[in-house]
Amino acid sequence: MADEPQDQAEEQQRQKKPLWGFIASDPELTFTSKGDARFYARIGEPQSRREEDSSFTELEPDFGDLVMYRKSAERAYEKFRKGDNFIAVAEKREYTNSEGQEREQYVASRIGHDNNTTNYTVDRRRPDRDSPQHDTPAREMQQALAEREAQLDPDTPQAATTPAVQREAVAR
Repeated sequence: MADEPQDQAEEQQRQKKPLWGFIASDPELTFTSKGDARFYARIGEPQSRREEDSSFTELEPDFGDLVMYRKSAERAYEKFRKGDNFIAVAEKREYTNSEGQEREQYVASRIGHDNNTTNYTVDRRRPDRDSPQHDTPAREMQQALAEREAQLDPDTPQAATTPAVQREAVAR
């Protein structure tokens, strides 16, 4: 039972939370010893203080480290530059750096530009559905069924090219 509060504190710390701010350094893309992509950027989190008259005073930002891994890291590196505003989902983790110092970093699972402060265009084009790399399991199943149908009834030339097979309902 003595370990329970520490476990709860660790669990709370590892919970993913929203994070927003700006990219304060040029992003870096490196690779782990296992070959996974790793995105790194120094980030700033704007701070403010509410005054008695209900106005806000801007304070110096808090700075921290943000990392992402694998495909997300590659995407973030392609899209983010120093000065970009972002919104992310991240968890704060402690680690020991190469000099033996205890540090904290945010490990993000998702990141995007902050649409309140960033002008951008969204590309809504659908991927080419007929290309082999975009075959869905349903499309693959349709093709397999059409091929099987063609094997069962070789006299029907259009069976191989017709992906959807229509059948009559039979009462039994």
